[in-house]
Amino acid sequence: MNFKKNKRLIIAEIGSVHDGSFGNAIKAIDLAKKCGANVVKFQTHDAKAETTKLAPNPSYFNLENRYDYFKRTSFSLEQWKKLRRHAKDNKILFSSSPFSIKSLNLLLKINVDFIKIASGEVTNLELLKKISRSKMPVILSTGMSSWEEINNAYNILGKNNNVTIMQCSSMYPCLAENTGLNILSEIKDRYQANIGFSDHTSGIAASIAAAAMGANIIEKHLTFSKQMYGSDAPNALEPDEFRQLVDSVNFIWKVIDNPVNKNDLKPYKNMKKVFEKSIVASKNLNKGEIISKKNISLKKPGNGLNYNFVDKILGKKIKKNLNKDDLIFLKDLF
Repeated sequence: MNFKKNKRLIIAEIGSVHDGSFGNAIKAIDLAKKCGANVVKFQTHDAKAETTKLAPNPSYFNLENRYDYFKRTSFSLEQWKKLRRHAKDNKILFSSSPFSIKSLNLLLKINVDFIKIASGEVTNLELLKKISRSKMPVILSTGMSSWEEINNAYNILGKNNNVTIMQCSSMYPCLAENTGLNILSEIKDRYQANIGFSDHTSGIAASIAAAAMGANIIEKHLTFSKQMYGSDAPNALEPDEFRQLVDSVNFIWKVIDNPVNKNDLKPYKNMKKVFEKSIVASKNLNKGEIISKKNISLKKPGNGLNYNFVDKILGKKIKKNLNKDDLIFLKDLF
């Protein structure tokens, strides 16, 4: 599987759900594959390279100093190589979000399938320039960015000609009124880019709606359990929920890919027989009688003449005797 322009993908965002456990990270890849995701995505942190020790915590996670948390949950280059290889062996795309040039260099070294730019890095133009020079496919999340900031980022990244711009709202969980699915059409109008949706709402409805509105990439957090420790697990989907998301989004994409022609009635041939009505004799009719509205009625099944043929049969004579409820066909008249 390759990351191609306009390819439809469902990303299982693992983030920091592994809580620094390499074993959990391996199992997260297995889980993402089992749940039907096309991509498993991590976050590559290097505390010293990306944050000061006094940087504030987000409001939804303040149980551990941010610097210490990133340091404790980070992996070595060799561990990242093993994670990347495990994903490849399981035929699932592998990506991560770098939060520093150092982390980006690591991801380029292990040859991830694409680079995911987190919402907080959109204004990190030095990082974006380095990503652009790599010619890697890019997914740009826009959770806390203005149009001007997105423009600046796209002007740098768009040169590599394989950019997906994701509507996202950096709120955990994101409320319905802050989801912003209207942005999808605006992204499509403004940029020559693939469009996607990074869903931070608590359910799956917004992702399904985004797929119906043209999003080719859907990203959602996946966890073993919402009860796990950390910043991501409480706002992620558990396995059964994620499978439902995958099934629903793939169903919507299949609907989009198969437009229906309302003039092609072949699929409804049997249904029309069962549910529509045909012109029948309302009483026993003798050969030579003239068809009038008084001696016909409409009844199931629908494999005869429907009411559109009434004007064509009124005033015609019957060629043979008909019993009550017999279907009336044009061949029976003269």
